[in-house]
Amino acid sequence: MSGLVLRPLNDADRSWLTEFMTERWGVPLAAGGGRLHRLDALPGIVAMDGERIAGVVTYLVEGERCEIISIDAAPEGEGIGTALLEAACEAARAAGCLHVELITTNDNLRALRFYQRRGFVLSALRPGAVDEARALLKPQIPAVGDHGIPLRDELVLTLSLS
Repeated sequence: MSGLVLRPLNDADRSWLTEFMTERWGVPLAAGGGRLHRLDALPGIVAMDGERIAGVVTYLVEGERCEIISIDAAPEGEGIGTALLEAACEAARAAGCLHVELITTNDNLRALRFYQRRGFVLSALRPGAVDEARALLKPQIPAVGDHGIPLRDELVLTLSLS
């Protein structure tokens, strides 16, 4: 982490970002909350370790709310994700947001642990939302997720910035 540099994404990053997101997500798209997001077109922050891309967080500010759309750290478990999450929360504060939200899926136990340990609380359950997103927005979403758990529902987590 000592050589890690965080900076906002810029237009020059878009070409490698498309490739990075495609490698991590299969396609540079994320579905959540009934919407489809183009990950390589969103505002965000990149973590660089020298010349190596160590991670990226993308987000969307809408009024007093910031939604984290994606967060990827490579490798995981070295504090990169935490640094990116904190930087996104700072960007949200600077934009006047009162809270940060994010969506994960019912199978993503690792994400639930990660976010709750960093102060996020479960604020909504959207039963069947992943099934709907698979049918209407992103057919690449698998039917079965981590640990063999059927992938069906969205879980919303929220962090108050006040």
